Amino acid sequence: MAFLEPTLNKTNILEPIFRPKLYALVKEGLISKKQIKADIMSGIVVGIVALPLAIAFAIASGLSPEKGIVTSIIAGIAIAFFGGSRVQIGGPTGTFIVIMTAIVSQFGYDGVVTCTILSGIFLMLFGFLRLGALLKFIPQPLIIGFTSGIAVIIFSTQIKDALGLTLAESSEILSFTQKWGTYIAAFPTANIWAIVITVLTIVISLTSHMIFKKLNGLFLSIVLMTSAVAIFKIPVTTIESLYGEIPNVLSFSIPSIDWANIGLYLAPALTLALTGSIESLLSAVVTDGMIGSKHRSNTELIGQGIANILTPLFGGIPATGAIARSATNVNNGGRTPISAISHSLTLLLIVLFFGDLAKLIPMSCLAGVLIVVSYNMSQWRIFRSILKGAYFDIIILLSTFFITILVEVTLAIEVGIVLSALLFMKRMADCGTVIEDKEDSDRITDYHDVPEEIGIYEISGPFFFASAKNYCNVLHQMGIKYDILIIRMRYVPFIDNTALLNMEDVIKTLRKQGVEIYLSGVNKEVRNTIMKKDIEISSNVTIYSNFSEALREAKAFIEK
Repeated sequence: MAFLEPTLNKTNILEPIFRPKLYALVKEGLISKKQIKADIMSGIVVGIVALPLAIAFAIASGLSPEKGIVTSIIAGIAIAFFGGSRVQIGGPTGTFIVIMTAIVSQFGYDGVVTCTILSGIFLMLFGFLRLGALLKFIPQPLIIGFTSGIAVIIFSTQIKDALGLTLAESSEILSFTQKWGTYIAAFPTANIWAIVITVLTIVISLTSHMIFKKLNGLFLSIVLMTSAVAIFKIPVTTIESLYGEIPNVLSFSIPSIDWANIGLYLAPALTLALTGSIESLLSAVVTDGMIGSKHRSNTELIGQGIANILTPLFGGIPATGAIARSATNVNNGGRTPISAISHSLTLLLIVLFFGDLAKLIPMSCLAGVLIVVSYNMSQWRIFRSILKGAYFDIIILLSTFFITILVEVTLAIEVGIVLSALLFMKRMADCGTVIEDKEDSDRITDYHDVPEEIGIYEISGPFFFASAKNYCNVLHQMGIKYDILIIRMRYVPFIDNTALLNMEDVIKTLRKQGVEIYLSGVNKEVRNTIMKKDIEISSNVTIYSNFSEALREAKAFIEK
């Protein structure tokens, strides 16, 4: 038997701030020859997958295609050498498109260079100041509202190329509503061939896995549509007709920075840094769960910062850890940073020897690719589940979502964070009186007669986004030691969506290992939240009104 009061994990001040994962693995001799071969093969697959995405993200940001490829090459290598994750794949991502479009329209590519370097400096500062753990203070509804909003914007920016429209004016600087008004007015100019290519790209991307298990759908759709356009001379816009040749060399240059107006670049650079840090650490957390590893968050931020300082020197744009590409890396056997290096070298070889083929890709095909990306980014299932939860989470979700779409990305993050703090204080004020007047009918302090097969863990206080990760880490570490884990929740006034999803992951993991989970002392509000959520906690746990009842049932289960 074990009983633990929850304690928050504190960063060990003696732990090195910057210790790259690749360095640690090599020093400890944890990379075998067999794994190196697997990493190289995985990197080749991810490099092929990354090619159309790198091109599409650069073009969607208002820049030439080679800038996305260069970014994937340089950032991929830099993050592999200096990052804190085993399997992180770095490069341009869809999250940056909205921010980048604004920077390009206001400052041009020179402004992109300045903002990218400044964002790299900010990221390194975040790491050296040990701010990597602060991701837990960003609630999940804010992240989902932000990424879903960006997904909607990415989708809307692809309508022109997806339908092959001819616009009287550029739609890059138009607002969300103005864009759609322009599209509707230009609909009579739609190109039926472009529409067919877009639809086929989406269909192939989403369904090819049913036939070709190992072949990436996005890459397959690019190859098929590009071949069809080249062979049959289909009259649609291509990368070549819009941007000309794709350079097949890498060039290094020291950028000139407008120091006199540096203040103008600080806000967009900080937005890039915050967005990049959130996405890269989320990617690291996701892949940690896939391979059973643990990333170094501060080292990861420093590595991301180094990458963003280096990429503009070669003509690149901002980069971060890419969740989809990192997950693809894991699924293909990648387990060390060598796979990220292999991915970058694969892209380099493609640029050097196959650049002439990449320029033939039709713009409507890239639009189809980005529509698929926006669909995957939307996380509509989680969005829907939050809408079924507490109204505090719904307010944060919808506020961030609509401000992202209709106003501005930076403001959406700022408002989301402030709202999260204010609503948390309101929630605590509302439940304060209830806690004060509540008679404790679930008080048991003698655990001597509890069998050793039963573990007991008590959560005390609000179970919300700031404490969720720490609580759930301890739950997992404890749970695997016992046949039954009783989680006491008598002093939990409320639980938010971030905590629910973290708890769901832990409970699913423990249940797969044969651990029974009992919840005791759950108040009416928390019970209702758990039961009505569109997640699987309620089906994997047994809820009891008090600890005595939970313990009695646990003993009976052990005695069977």
